[in-house]
This record gives sequence, C-alpha cells and structure tokens, in this order.
Amino acid sequence: MRTHYCGKLSAALLGQTVTLAGWAHRRRDHGGVIFIDLRDREGLAQIVSDPDREATFATAEKIRNEFVLKVTGLVRRRPEGTVNPNIASGEVEVLAHEIEILNASLAPPFQLDDENLSETVRLTHRVIDLRRETMQKNMMLRYRAAMAVRKYLDARGFIDIETPMLTRSTPEGARDYLVPSRVHAGEFFALPQSPQLFKQLLMIAGYDRYYQITRCFRDEDLRADRQPEFTQIDCETSFLDETEIRAIFEGLIRVVFKEVLGVALPDPFPVMSYAEATHDYGSDKPDLRVPLKLTELTEVMKPVEFKVFSGPANTPAHRVAGLLIPKGGELSRGEIDAYTEFVAIYGAKGLAWIKFNDVAKGRDGLQSPIVKNLSDAALRAVVDRSGAKNGDLMFFGAGKIKVVNDALGALRVKIGHEKGYARSGWKPLWVVDFPMFEYDEEAKRWNAMHHPFTAPKDGHEDLLARDPGAALAKAYDMVLNGSEIGGGSVRIHREEVQSKVFRALSIGPDEAKHKFGFLLEALQYGAPPHGGIAFGLDRIVAMMAGTESIRDVIAFPKTQRAQDLLTHAPSPVDEKQLRELHIRLRKAES
Repeated sequence: MRTHYCGKLSAALLGQTVTLAGWAHRRRDHGGVIFIDLRDREGLAQIVSDPDREATFATAEKIRNEFVLKVTGLVRRRPEGTVNPNIASGEVEVLAHEIEILNASLAPPFQLDDENLSETVRLTHRVIDLRRETMQKNMMLRYRAAMAVRKYLDARGFIDIETPMLTRSTPEGARDYLVPSRVHAGEFFALPQSPQLFKQLLMIAGYDRYYQITRCFRDEDLRADRQPEFTQIDCETSFLDETEIRAIFEGLIRVVFKEVLGVALPDPFPVMSYAEATHDYGSDKPDLRVPLKLTELTEVMKPVEFKVFSGPANTPAHRVAGLLIPKGGELSRGEIDAYTEFVAIYGAKGLAWIKFNDVAKGRDGLQSPIVKNLSDAALRAVVDRSGAKNGDLMFFGAGKIKVVNDALGALRVKIGHEKGYARSGWKPLWVVDFPMFEYDEEAKRWNAMHHPFTAPKDGHEDLLARDPGAALAKAYDMVLNGSEIGGGSVRIHREEVQSKVFRALSIGPDEAKHKFGFLLEALQYGAPPHGGIAFGLDRIVAMMAGTESIRDVIAFPKTQRAQDLLTHAPSPVDEKQLRELHIRLRKAES
C-alpha cells in the first residue's frame, strides 16, 4: 500500500514515484494549488495537488484534518525559498498523481500542534493525543530504550523469563491489587508488586542470569512518577558479588543513554554511602547537579541557651544542620516566608535564618531574629564550618533527623534550581550501605528498609538480634539527577540468616511460613549466592524525554485518581459476574 514513510523522504528520491499513506495533518488552499501535510509515525511530507489532474484535485478539495490518505506521486525538489529545515523531508515535496481517501474523520477534539492542552482532555482522547508529535517521539524513545536494554543483557548471557501475573498476596509495603477466584470461593490472587520472590526462585533453579521487562502493580496513592501499573526492568544474577553486580548494571545504563540520546555518562559512576548522602545532602537520592551541602551543627548547638537548637542537639536521633545559600542575602522576606511554608510540608515547625552582611564584624555583621540567642562561639563555629561569606544566608533545621533531612534536603534542591545554582547535564551515582532496618515509632517494631530478603553486610549478621539499628545491608540504589531510577541488593541465600531477619522484623515462624514458606523451603535446597536490581523504565524514559510525568511516556496511563478516562475504568460489573466470583455487594443504607 505504501513504498516509503513520509518522514523518510529525502533528496535521494528525487525523480522517483512513491506511494505514501498517513493522516492529513493540515490542508492549505493557495489560490488553485492545494498543499497537504501528510503525517505518519516518522514525520511529515508535503503533498502538492494542482488542477492539471482534475480527479486528483477534486479529491484534494474534500480532504480535512485527520482524513486517512493514500498518495502516489513524483518526488521533486521544493522551490527555492520554501525549504523547511525543521522536518526531515523539508527539501522535497510530492506532486500528487493519485489521492485516495481511505477513511474520513470527524473534526478532532483539539489541534494536534496545541501544546497547552489540559491533561484531562489529553487522557480522555488519548488515541488522538498519541498522534501528536511529542507523544510519537516519546513512544519511539521508550521503544529504543527497551531495545537497548534487551540487546545489552542478551549480549551478556541474560535470558528473558516470564513470571506469574496471578500470584499470592504478600502485603509488605504497598497494598496489593486483589483478583477474586471463581474456582476457589472466597480466595484471591494478587497482582505482583514485583517479581522479587520468583526471580530468587529462578536463581535457586539454576537460571543464573535472568531479566524481564515486566508490568508491576501497586494499589497506592498516585503522583506524577507513580502509576497503579508500571514497567520494571527486573534483573537477577548468581555467583556475583555486590561490586560485580553494580558494574554490570552501571554499564547497562551507560549504554542505554549512549545509544538512545548520544549522551556519555561518567565512567565509573561515583559511589556514596547512605550515611554520607543523608548527612551532606539530606537525601538518599541526592541531586548532584546542585552543589549545595548541609552543614552539621549538632555539637555546636549543644551548649547554647536557645532551646529551639539546644533541645534537639541534646536529644538522641535528632539533629541541627544548616543550608548555606551563596548570595542568599538577596532573598526578600517574602521569599524566606515562602520557603518556610515549603519546609512545613516535610514536618518542619519553622525555618530559622541568618544573613551574613559582614562576617568580619562578628555578631554585629549578622542579621537575624535568632542572633541574640546564640553565643559568640556558636556564631563563629557556624561561619567557620560553613565557610560563609559576605552576602550569604544560612537556613537552619532542628529536630528529628528525618524531619531535618527531608526539609533541608528538599529546600536545597528547590533553591538550587530556582536560583540558578544547579548545573546542567546528567549526574548519576550509586548510594550504598543502607541500613537493614528502620524503626516504626507507632508500631514499635523494625521494618525492612528495602525488603526482608536483603542480605546484611558481612559481619553484621550478629547485629540482627543484638542491635538491628546498626546493621547495614548489601543494598544499592542508582540515582540520577535526584531521582532513584533503580534499586537492588544481594539477597539472603541461607535459610538461617533469613530466619534471623524475620525475627528482627517480629515475623514469627508461623507467619513466615504462611507468607513465604515456598521461598524458605527452596532456600534449603542449595540456594546459590545471588542478587539483582530493578529499574523503573517509565521513570528513566520520562527523564530522557524531559517530562515531569511518567504519564507522558506510557501509552494508556491512569490519572492521579487511578482512573482510565479513555475506557472509563474502573467501572461497575453486573451482578451475574459478581455471583460467579462469590462476591456480594452491600447495598447502601437509605
């Protein structure tokens, strides 16, 4: 039906007769000559229809936007002064010999080159939205990224193995999506939050290099970078240590960026411990494009009389830290108040600050409501530790370590980008040596920071029972420009270590057997040392495409309320279907 794609026409085809097929992107009548921009997935081609071919011209007069056309004609050079350098076929045009309308179209709900559409309109008419140039580029970008992943892993001996979409519910983090069983009344499958347990079973089964680009499901509150169903590049290996695993998958991301974007990422990626990342940047996924760092002031503030600082400084698991903003003295009071409101989102009760007008004058050269509450020694230490200069400003955080880190870490990124401190480009790194556990104050128990199958660092096994908070994990996250794009760990391959971890998590033998019995049993049959990683394909492609929302790189996404506006899902089902699934809905009380 066609010989070429529209966007592939070039001067190399001059004088040749071609047949194109696609959609009428736009039609223009220029005083007896009709121009049609014909569009397909590769781009646009300009079609020219003149009155010399009466039947063809009559057809061209009927054409409207989004009509589906087949065009046969002669490729010729565009007249001087009409070359369009913005499209691949911009040197040439096609003089139409024949035009066939394959299908007409209603007037589309919006112009395809309108970049100011609301997301609701776009998702309601997603099929039309996917025709837009931006979305076509995003989908092709996603395809190329996935193909680069497959080629890289295939060349290194990884094999693609599918794991079940209907499995058992093991709720450890987000809520599961449940699927009622028709055959087994009152029992449910769960859609997988990840293939974690199955890929470990595959390692025990002897498939030492596995990967899968797979769908995962989590019933959680949504935001720009979350969807109820998302795509994961899931990988697992045997007989490799933590460093070797990281080397393979650092290479994967480096190759993907080189092949898809032509970007050369650093070789090797920098490596930073969790403790260093949270101490210096207030985050376990620091955006290294922003050079600002936190200044540790806990010891400095212990002896001061200002209880806002000395209280947290003398309390375990609390911290006092500062964020120095070069030339921050230029910030207005309105801007400072806005930043104070911003950190409140993260639980901060306020945002103290000092402007360094003239450092040489000591106390007299500082401007702030809190200066009078701090000793000369404390103020000198703030200047010395931060390297503050005239015209700088420091924001302070004091309280629980998590609150201070979250608030100042987020403020660091916000100010860094808003005020021009952020550098351009791509800044990847590995964050390693995560704690095994984090303490839940409400439940009064330890929870796994990653998941309960993560192996402790060598020599930390005894800490699992004696001091769980001090145990570190063989876990690693890959971070890019402040976003975690992948995370993994070396897994526990010995049943006795897995049992110790369950005890630290207050998971008793009966609960462990009920939830994970099939894994615990398999571990007793010669499980090899193994570990792996999972990357968020949606997030990586969204970053490559330069979009904030992963919905822009997913063909048919859900809204932030987990709805599909195109198909109107979720939707009610009839009572017959519910009866077959042994489900009865309670009628609302009148």
